[in-house]
Amino acid sequence: MTETRLRGSRRTLLLAAAGTVLGMPLRVRAQQQYRPEYKVSVVGNRPIPLSGGAFDWADMVTQRSGGRINMKVYPGSQLVGGDQTRELVAMRQGVIDMAVFSTINISPQIREMNIFSLPFLLRDHRGFDAIINGEVGQDLFRTLAARDVVPVAWGENGFRELSNSRRDVRRPEDLRGMKIRFAAGAIFSEIFTAMGANPLQMSFADLQPALSTGAVDGQENPVNLFLAFRMDTLAQKHLTIWNYVADAGAFVVAKSVMDSFAPADRDLVIACAREAAQKQIAESRKGIGIGGDRSALEECARRGVTVAELTPAEKEAFARVTRPVYDKWAQTVGTALVQKAEAAVARAVA
Repeated sequence: MTETRLRGSRRTLLLAAAGTVLGMPLRVRAQQQYRPEYKVSVVGNRPIPLSGGAFDWADMVTQRSGGRINMKVYPGSQLVGGDQTRELVAMRQGVIDMAVFSTINISPQIREMNIFSLPFLLRDHRGFDAIINGEVGQDLFRTLAARDVVPVAWGENGFRELSNSRRDVRRPEDLRGMKIRFAAGAIFSEIFTAMGANPLQMSFADLQPALSTGAVDGQENPVNLFLAFRMDTLAQKHLTIWNYVADAGAFVVAKSVMDSFAPADRDLVIACAREAAQKQIAESRKGIGIGGDRSALEECARRGVTVAELTPAEKEAFARVTRPVYDKWAQTVGTALVQKAEAAVARAVA
């Protein structure tokens, strides 16, 4: 065979190979670039709804993609050494690929997320839904998107209720002198200081030892978490249902990761996140009185916990005491955004 014919044969083979690669479906070509594992961070662990939502999301995506997108959950914020306030930073640094954030934990970096922590703004699940499903929720997602993450669904961990080892709390003065743990955010320190308590910030990992040793008297978390982690066995025998703030969940993907997926796979990740979020919201609301289901509150009573469900008048007394904190932080969050939220909540609970 002549040199000219050899060169022609090689050229034909190269063109054929190139044509085969270019002719591959986009999804197949993209798959070759996907990572063996995508790390998902969440605070806490099963069975609390916030963590359960992360596991459901990962399981659905992994299964429905046929393993193309292998999501693995790292609970307890272990990718950031248990410090849940560092998840957003770690995601932007490439340590975390995906996450289900508690908005409380990212509010120190994103001031607008403190809207969920304005004391007694949301009142109940109707006010919460008005925020996440309306214009305010869209505004907050745009704010998140400016931080190199792609928000794909709103979830919920629940309204944060107060427990303590010392006495029933029905009036602001009942909190005087109590050492109350909070997770993150200066707004919580100011709320409890306004009520005469001594607030202490610590991670969730440190909370249970602190309760068992008496280093703190009380804490605030959703009822589902109180039950799941058996806080009644840690001397927490008094529970106040006051709905003073809510803990929203945000399902997010690092922008660089989302951009690496084929369009069909992006749609899959989003669809699974929304499905997991809806399940998470339903789980967070079980047994707390919505629709007449009081099973969680009844379980607290069976465990010897005194449950004080505050009346609207009793809640208003706490709202008055913490109003200066509300007004101050409304300016930090953004007056226009807060006014929009107030209007949405008023319409929802009317």
